[in-house]
Amino acid sequence: MSGKLIISLDFELMWGVRDKKTIANYGSNILNVHNTLPVLLDLFREYDIKATFAVVGFLFAKDREELINYIPKIKPNYLDKNLSPYNGYLESIGENEDTDKYNFGLSLIQKILDEDKHEICTHTFSHYYCKEEGQDNIAFYHDLNQAILIAKKLDLRIESIIFPRNQYNSFYDKELQSLGIKVYRGNERSWYYSPKEGKNDALSRRILRLMDSYVNISGHNCFRVKSNDEQGLIDMPSSRFLRPYNKKLKMFEPLRLNRIKSSMTYAAKNKLNYHLWWHPHNFGSNERENFNFLTQVLEHYKFLKGNYDFNSTTMIGAVKKNQ
Repeated sequence: MSGKLIISLDFELMWGVRDKKTIANYGSNILNVHNTLPVLLDLFREYDIKATFAVVGFLFAKDREELINYIPKIKPNYLDKNLSPYNGYLESIGENEDTDKYNFGLSLIQKILDEDKHEICTHTFSHYYCKEEGQDNIAFYHDLNQAILIAKKLDLRIESIIFPRNQYNSFYDKELQSLGIKVYRGNERSWYYSPKEGKNDALSRRILRLMDSYVNISGHNCFRVKSNDEQGLIDMPSSRFLRPYNKKLKMFEPLRLNRIKSSMTYAAKNKLNYHLWWHPHNFGSNERENFNFLTQVLEHYKFLKGNYDFNSTTMIGAVKKNQ
């Protein structure tokens, strides 16, 4: 059994950042996903990469009317009302992708499917926060059920989930299993990666995560595929978030690249899995620098594939190959 490279992308457009950012201060990044995603797919094709795209359910809607028709009867009742897209934001969106590319992206989903090798998994229906106060397992079940239903429009069978803001909640394992979910992307094992509600994600944790992207603090975070809880769900944990290029940290780019490449090498030599992830909108600015960085990562993957039989697979693919 050889090692594997797993790449997953949290595909959200504005739904993933609307509670933290605005179109005025981040809209260009979101809009540019419509340009950069096809470039990314070309790069994946060139290096024979199979990726998992975790898609927010809202993005499957062809227009606003269809989106509204899929809204669950029971919605999350977050204590912080700004977290819910049902508290006014839906009324602000356009009619369809032609008029609102910030909130609609069905054509991009189709481009992913046209490649015929990538996995589409769920990022919940409404970018649901499983650790925030006020929501519960009942609302989560209804949200996830709608995500699975709307994906069936495209004859998709959803078997994996990536939690928004990485807020995995073990109390919802029963709901996940009842809806056919087999795999989720967990977090790195170090304490500063453990899922927290937004207000409790302390500055010290964020600083440590940033530092860990440049120097090895938490280890390589490689793993073997296994079922690690009594519900039978399989954790496919993150190894590294591919941070976007930061001009202020330009001088440390070689360290950032080496951090990823050295862990990939460790995974390949030890027949382990390495899970790299990011958001398409992270490449919405500084495109040249971000794609150049990714190309160097994929060139290293190509080297490891040739020398250690290190192969690319999706989240669900890693599970099925392990069975």
